[in-house]
Amino acid sequence: MKKKKILFLPKYPRQGASSRLRTFQYLELWKQQGVEVSVSSFFNQKYLSQIYQNQKPQFINVLKCYLKRCWVLIYSWRYDLIWIEKEAFPFLPSYAEWLIEKLGKGYIVDYDDAVFHNYDQNPNWLVRTWMGNKIDWVMRHSRIVFVGNSYLGKRAQLAGAFDVQILPTVVDTTVYSVLRNKNNYKIKLGWIGSPTTTKYLNFLTPILEELSKTLDFELLIINSPHVQLPDFTCEYSLIPWKEEEEAFQISQMDIGMMPLPDSDWEKGKCAYKLIQYMACGLPVVASPVGMNTDVVRHGENGFLASSELEWLEALRLLISDSSLRVKMGDAGRKLVENEYSLEKNFEKIKRAVEGIIEEGG
Repeated sequence: MKKKKILFLPKYPRQGASSRLRTFQYLELWKQQGVEVSVSSFFNQKYLSQIYQNQKPQFINVLKCYLKRCWVLIYSWRYDLIWIEKEAFPFLPSYAEWLIEKLGKGYIVDYDDAVFHNYDQNPNWLVRTWMGNKIDWVMRHSRIVFVGNSYLGKRAQLAGAFDVQILPTVVDTTVYSVLRNKNNYKIKLGWIGSPTTTKYLNFLTPILEELSKTLDFELLIINSPHVQLPDFTCEYSLIPWKEEEEAFQISQMDIGMMPLPDSDWEKGKCAYKLIQYMACGLPVVASPVGMNTDVVRHGENGFLASSELEWLEALRLLISDSSLRVKMGDAGRKLVENEYSLEKNFEKIKRAVEGIIEEGG
């Protein structure tokens, strides 16, 4: 029997969080199913490194990325399934998706961010006018639209997508473990993110300053060593992120935090930080925005907090009550095992695409 072949077109190489979690972490599972996989990210490692170091991407390198994607698509007809993360070409019309559809096999598209707001809410009127409905068109003509949460799913349904599947961003529970005996000298409040999301920490600055007046704790941040952080007055440590150490780094925390503003872009986020924290048995405090409200069971595995006062009360309680931290952490770990595991997600993916793969070739 002919071996089935899938072409994955993620936006970033493995170091990019969205691509690593929505594409790369499934590749070995596909191979175990006897599927031949090919991966071609749009942006390259040089581009991503410049972004993470707060450098402006070089034009000639970006142009190379566009040309490479063109070359890859010329040979896309060889595959039984084409899997696009977000869009074939950022900030170009959906010509590539149109061509793939016309070739007969079509494509699957995957979203873990509200990328449609890059166009329909773009400050440039020309982008809004010319490409405001680009992602809607891509969704509508896709064989399947995988989305990380219900906000993205609603947009796909309104766009007229044929088949919309909710597929949360998940963790491999065999990699994440609960570490209870940390022997921490101080309680560690933790946050993990990329350089582009450190802006969310600004909300925490006055809260942590107030907390530090009466409670002894340390802020633990996992991020790029080149990141620019707010001017914290509390004690804090910056731990350089490493993929192979990420789960262990998070397990050093005692409480996980995920502040978010209540805006359209943030409603498209998939609460992955919270899922990571919970996989390590941590209680959490999060803003009640988007998918955060699905993952956090208020008072059971953490707290949802809107105002500075609510954040202060939730953090004070968790810092002061070790038994509550354990109880909530255990509830969070159980939730991840039941609903947000890599194994369960992959089973859902296989069921969804089985018919399409069999059609191909």
